[in-house]
Amino acid sequence: MNSFTKTVDLLHRAMDVNTLRYSVSANNLANAGVPNFKRSSVNFETEIKRALDSEAAAKGQFSLAVSDPNHISSDGVIDYQTVEPRRVLDYTSTAKANGNNVDPEQEAMELLRIQLNYQLLTQMQSFQFSQVNSVLK
Repeated sequence: MNSFTKTVDLLHRAMDVNTLRYSVSANNLANAGVPNFKRSSVNFETEIKRALDSEAAAKGQFSLAVSDPNHISSDGVIDYQTVEPRRVLDYTSTAKANGNNVDPEQEAMELLRIQLNYQLLTQMQSFQFSQVNSVLK
């Protein structure tokens, strides 16, 4: 896989994660007054970083050949394409007397941050394709 394809794929996955994040934050905001509702968040960046770091660390190392499923497999490269975003439920904290832990102001700021991040990702995607377009001209 060349660097352009990998970059575009990562940008596409990041945009998908931002869409999921927006939906989760909007759900949190909509349930800000519901008793005992616990807010959720989306975790993706730490896992994708771990996968990309494993790819970088595996360069130059030998890999074990496995011919049987019972053989010991090495903890080698994690394919970044297998990493999926995870919803994380914050059940440990309580911000209100009714058991709800959603702060509407914080969620509104999170929604704004997600929107700005999505705009940045679309600009980066556009830049990648404009680079290809300039090469093709």
